[in-house]
Amino acid sequence: MKQTDILIKPIVSEKSNGLSEKRNTFTFRVNRKANKLEIKKAVEEFYNVKVADVHTAVLPRKAKNRFTKAGYIQGSKPAYKKAYVTVAEGETIDLYSNV
Repeated sequence: MKQTDILIKPIVSEKSNGLSEKRNTFTFRVNRKANKLEIKKAVEEFYNVKVADVHTAVLPRKAKNRFTKAGYIQGSKPAYKKAYVTVAEGETIDLYSNV
């Protein structure tokens, strides 16, 4: 798997911002086929930091329903994999530099 296919996007939310401030842990949406070693290598290459630890979680799909003029529509959001990457002491990832 190519390194550019592993990291999809960083997740920016209140919970992930709190983790980055308290524990120096950053959250990324990653490819479902990627393992922890590939994720660690990709983050180290892209952000030039030393990764201390990687935790992953596969979130299940969510059922979504809505009522429209055409009637009741049922669908689902796909499942995805999330990675919690802990960076070594004294280092940080600036996710807002390109905004």
